[in-house]
Amino acid sequence: MTRAMTKIQTTRFRAMTGACTAALLTLTLNAAADDKVNTVIGEQVKAEEAARASQQRVTQLDEETTKMLGEYRQMIAETQSLKGYNDQLATQVQSQEQQLKEMNQQVGEIETTSHEVMPMMQRMLTTLEQFVKLDLPFLPEERANRVASLKDMIGRADVSIAEKYRRIVEAYQIEMEYGRTIEAYEGKLGDKTVDFLRAGRVSLMYQTRDGKETGYWNAIDHKWVTDESYSDFMKSGLKVARKQAAPDFLTVSVRAPQEAK
Repeated sequence: MTRAMTKIQTTRFRAMTGACTAALLTLTLNAAADDKVNTVIGEQVKAEEAARASQQRVTQLDEETTKMLGEYRQMIAETQSLKGYNDQLATQVQSQEQQLKEMNQQVGEIETTSHEVMPMMQRMLTTLEQFVKLDLPFLPEERANRVASLKDMIGRADVSIAEKYRRIVEAYQIEMEYGRTIEAYEGKLGDKTVDFLRAGRVSLMYQTRDGKETGYWNAIDHKWVTDESYSDFMKSGLKVARKQAAPDFLTVSVRAPQEAK
């Protein structure tokens, strides 16, 4: 009985051992299969990553190529623009060289002309100064200062001949304008403050601020003469000159005609 049971146990042990061996083999095979699957999946992942990296590289290269193409086209456009600009500069340089030749020629002519113009301007200035001294004594300080400024300017080397000539001609024009206008201004006559009335270069009259004294410049005797008969005419003339009244005929003192000697 004991042997029979031992035999049965041995058979059971062998069966269990076989089952365990089969299970272990199955597990081993499954593990090997899993490793293979994992290996295949890993290779697939690597392949996909490599494909993505390759695609990114292709995209990057495409972008770089597009950028380089744009830069190339821009360089071509800039090159064409620079070529046109250089051609334009060459034309301008040629024109400027011609202008320099003409200017050099003109400088030589100016030096010759200046020798002729300077004495002429000096004579013009001397004539202007004498004219102001002999004219009616209106705006004496303003006119004298203008002549003095011109005399100072004429000797300055930093002022061009053209500017000197322009200033002298301008002074002549101002003096000419005095002969066509009527003007009222305040000034001094001795120690008295008076209102002056200038009617062109025909007449120069004055009146004290209180209106108690009126007179005129006697161009023959070259002195001031008091004459109250012009008092009302003077008041009317001041209003017209100051645009406080409408333009009207004025009565002013006028030098009597002289017989030719």
